[in-house]
Amino acid sequence: MEQLSYSYKTTKPIDKKIHVGVVGSGDLEILLFPTEKSETSVRVCTGSDGFGDVWKNVLTRFFDRYPITADIVINDFGATPGAVYLRLTQAMEELSDEK
Repeated sequence: MEQLSYSYKTTKPIDKKIHVGVVGSGDLEILLFPTEKSETSVRVCTGSDGFGDVWKNVLTRFFDRYPITADIVINDFGATPGAVYLRLTQAMEELSDEK
């Protein structure tokens, strides 16, 4: 298991907790938590070692488009970069849903 940490300067605080996905073969779960900080912290726990640059590229692309401010935890079990971006986008949809 590899533990990765990233930080991004962001401008749009979230106001509720979000949970999408499940940890399972080829998938991942994403947890978003509101924070008082002025940046987003991302912690990734992954079973696929050596992909730090790939994670950084996917996350940077996401935060360039969605500058949300949150504490984010990602638990990965071998998801592809496309699946990671899809789950992050799904989390954004959850944020915008009026439930």
